[in-house]
Amino acid sequence: MKISLLLLALLSLNVFAGNPYPRSPDPRLTPGALCATPDRLRYPEQIAYCERDVNSWTKELVFISYRELGFSLSGERNRYKVDHFIPLCAGGSNEQANLWPQYDTISQLTDPLEPLACEVLSKGKITQHDVVELIKEAKMNTKEIPRIMQQLRRLNR
Repeated sequence: MKISLLLLALLSLNVFAGNPYPRSPDPRLTPGALCATPDRLRYPEQIAYCERDVNSWTKELVFISYRELGFSLSGERNRYKVDHFIPLCAGGSNEQANLWPQYDTISQLTDPLEPLACEVLSKGKITQHDVVELIKEAKMNTKEIPRIMQQLRRLNR
């Protein structure tokens, strides 16, 4: 009985204490989504491209959803951006399933990856599927970014 109460107390403490910010997209809220209503097709592969169009209410819903998971999202709002898990340049969507609140220290790690990945994609040297998988891997585990960047640079030669 005492162990059950202690476990319950620890679990409650973790939920209510809240983590400051997510280190990666949570797959329950942000599994990633591809553009379903393209403004145009791009690259040799003819990938659906959606123009950037995320309104303030959708951004707020992203923050609310992540707070409900226990993230406090503390600090100044300008330290966060609502990031597209699958970047628009790789055919990502503006839908909430593709958005997450990314803290600036995380975006500093992931932001250089996206233009390089999309440049390689634009040259037809990698498929959309493979780019999406690499970007998802990088954003789910930022320690993999140097290896993935190196892989993309080799393809870009």
